[in-house]
Amino acid sequence: MTHSIFFTDKQKTIMTETEANVQTYFQKLGKNARIASKIIAIAEPKKKNQALINTAENLQKARTAIKAANELDLEAANQNKLSSALLDRLELSDKHIDTMTDSLYQVAQLSDPIGAITDLTMRPSGIQVGRMRVPLGVVGIIYESRPNVTTEAASLCIKSGNAVLLRGGSEAIRSNQSIADCLTQGLQAAGLPTTCIQIAQTTDRTLVDHMIHAPEFIDVIIPRGGKGLISKISQGASVPIIKHLEGNCHIYVDNPVNQNSAHDVIINAKTQRLGTCNTLESLLIHQDLPPSFLNKLASTLNQHNIEIRGCERTCQILSSIKAATEEDWYTEYLGPVLSIKIMDNLTQAIEHINQYGSHHTDTILTDQYENALQFLRATDSSSVMVNTSTRFADGYEYGLGAEVGISTDKLHVRGPVGLEGLTTQKFIVLGNGQLRP
Repeated sequence: MTHSIFFTDKQKTIMTETEANVQTYFQKLGKNARIASKIIAIAEPKKKNQALINTAENLQKARTAIKAANELDLEAANQNKLSSALLDRLELSDKHIDTMTDSLYQVAQLSDPIGAITDLTMRPSGIQVGRMRVPLGVVGIIYESRPNVTTEAASLCIKSGNAVLLRGGSEAIRSNQSIADCLTQGLQAAGLPTTCIQIAQTTDRTLVDHMIHAPEFIDVIIPRGGKGLISKISQGASVPIIKHLEGNCHIYVDNPVNQNSAHDVIINAKTQRLGTCNTLESLLIHQDLPPSFLNKLASTLNQHNIEIRGCERTCQILSSIKAATEEDWYTEYLGPVLSIKIMDNLTQAIEHINQYGSHHTDTILTDQYENALQFLRATDSSSVMVNTSTRFADGYEYGLGAEVGISTDKLHVRGPVGLEGLTTQKFIVLGNGQLRP
């Protein structure tokens, strides 16, 4: 049976037997998660870390089984003609499994944020006022492909004292379940409830609707997937959301600049991996850079089979390329296409990024210190970089151990969401019998 993500009024009135079963199943998951969240919130750091280490060891032992499950998912995805970007995110190679394992160890080594007290100050009344970091509660994560999200999300939620309900896509169901078995065994061996991490066993889309309308069970939703999925969830949810819609990332090449280094950074940012949200999609170039720079860059991009779409001035230099449209400046290609536009100056480049970008990740390549600072201050993005590849916009690369997603919103967290992004603070007051006059 096919289901939409959201119920119509008629669907709400006439619920099918399948939908009723999904609702009952979700309520069970939700109740389990809420109970588990109270336990994990006060769990000893040693137990949480042990659960992560256990899981890392389990992943290595189950490598063959995980890859076999992933192969079945990839076969089905190819038969269903999934896009190359989704296939890229779905694949679990030995390198991916090693990265997941390393990430678990890295998160285990991070300082535990829960219970940390900051800003403790003495007031004239004699009371001390401060803040204590606490978990959010229950985190719901809805994601497509990306089976590595299963370990990243679970590890950060456990370390930050949150229970998590994971709803992966149907295309990765076997891979996710194989990884989930490692997580469950890791929790159990550490003496923590296995319901701290629950992966939905159904791919019925009505489960998503239940998740985003259940503040009694879930405290925050983090969607990871295509723009369509995230947009629909954002429009319909009654649970708070941490999200980014897309990654239209820019590099601006200033003048003067080390042209050889700039060339290499651009190629890395665009070709190292095509289907990620931190891949370069739009390139802006200062008008005073010589045509030879653009010609050399185009030659290398051609070797990587990257199609170039350019502004009028770019097309005058690269006569064989396709002219860019207004839509191109807004587009996250997630594929072998790059738009290029020549800029009059730094100010115009910043204005272009703030208008057309997605506030995800943007970079300036420059030899001018003052221009770098201006770019850092004025570019309205969750990650702003100087002289490096946009591909570094990642929780693992930032030293967060992992990430559960990237937020381009300004509340309550921005950029890669790591441990601190999965917590909040409450005021604490310490007294010694003081009375307010």
